Amino acid sequence: MSHSSVPVRETGSVITDWRPEEPQFWQQRGHRIASRNLWISVPCLLLAFCVWMLFSAVAVNLNKVGFHFETDQLFMLTALPSVSGALLRVPYSFMVPVFGGRRWTAFSTGILVIPCLWLGFAVQDTSTPFSTFIIIALLCGFAGANFASSMANISFFFPKEKQGGALGINGGFGNLGVSVMQLIAPLAVSLSMFAVFGGTGVDQPDGSRIYLENAAWIWVPFLIVFTLAAWFGMNELATSKASLKAQLPVLKRAHLWILGFLYLATFGSFIGFSAGFVMLSKTQFPDVNILHFAFFGPLVGALARSAGGAMSDRLGGIRVTLVNFIFMALFSGLLFLTLPSAGSDGNFIAFFAVFLLLFLTAGLGSGSSFQMIAFLFRKMTMVRVKAAGGTEEQAMREAATDTAAALGFISAIGAIGGFFIPKAFGTSLALTGSPAEAMKVFLVFYIACVGITWVVYGRKKYNNK
Repeated sequence: MSHSSVPVRETGSVITDWRPEEPQFWQQRGHRIASRNLWISVPCLLLAFCVWMLFSAVAVNLNKVGFHFETDQLFMLTALPSVSGALLRVPYSFMVPVFGGRRWTAFSTGILVIPCLWLGFAVQDTSTPFSTFIIIALLCGFAGANFASSMANISFFFPKEKQGGALGINGGFGNLGVSVMQLIAPLAVSLSMFAVFGGTGVDQPDGSRIYLENAAWIWVPFLIVFTLAAWFGMNELATSKASLKAQLPVLKRAHLWILGFLYLATFGSFIGFSAGFVMLSKTQFPDVNILHFAFFGPLVGALARSAGGAMSDRLGGIRVTLVNFIFMALFSGLLFLTLPSAGSDGNFIAFFAVFLLLFLTAGLGSGSSFQMIAFLFRKMTMVRVKAAGGTEEQAMREAATDTAAALGFISAIGAIGGFFIPKAFGTSLALTGSPAEAMKVFLVFYIACVGITWVVYGRKKYNNK
């Protein structure tokens, strides 16, 4: 039976015939279906990032509503979602081929209602023990894992020359959730919105009231709407189905670990700086109210991610990533000149400007390195399958499965930066009173990434343009 006589389901659940690499199929049907799935995926992932970073806005206010937690405990609550999010990205990266993208997106978005509702009630009861907040923080980490399954799912829908742009849009707008949450949550806690559900607020010394439950509850209606949108509007691709056993061999590939190291330097920097920037600014420039500016960095980084993916489709992910690492090393070196030291008070404007450039390059690099990962895994898998006597169709199918599994697993490695970077700043400050020692480690790390990208991938063998 010819391909053209196979019906394509454009709505509902399973699409059995999917050939995005064929220009005619892509123009007539593929582009429309892929775009719909992408634009439902984007708000689901954005909301997931809002929930993932929720404690960075809640923890700072807990003692204002009657709790008596130590500073160390509050920092622990902001770091824990990054730990569970990173660990859960590993199983999540394999879920789409097992359960299907539509079902998994709806399920993984819908369950985020649980930590949001629970946190809203917990912050209103000052007898809530610290251990309960630890559990809720770990549950918020499930939201961080959604990135792995979401990116793997979108990678199946697009042809290889459009994957960088599509993954950049999905990841970039997803990352935007960090900025959206840091902008919306402080506003939400100042307004009485959920009094009908018991949100009464707590009086503050300055005469205002804090409705801290709103920071968590504000996301619930949106989560419900987009869970339903995913269930009724997205598709599953029969061609993307694969067992866990078929996906696990990707863990034996050396390139998975090398590319994971590079992605830790880009996305790990973005999420780590997002979590640690406010704390770092408050220690170095205590006179500046950084909460008014905190959302700018994640906003710049998230928008840059989409640009990084699109630039990589045009110029090649390896080339863009290499140049980007050079700039990351340069900007992290410049940061030393802006800090307070024995001889100066530092310069906040310069500090903030250099940090914005670091957010920009971390975002750009997240997009370009993800495109590079997708390109390299597809190319290497197809060469390997064909060399073993496989057909073109087998090679393309195995390449799609390998690429999706690799993208998800590497995203788990990158998420560890959300814990490591704030922890490094905190340790450096505790031991020396300055973040400089931590920043020296980051500088050496970025220089190492320049060398690795050039030595391993910056040759004609892997030229992806």
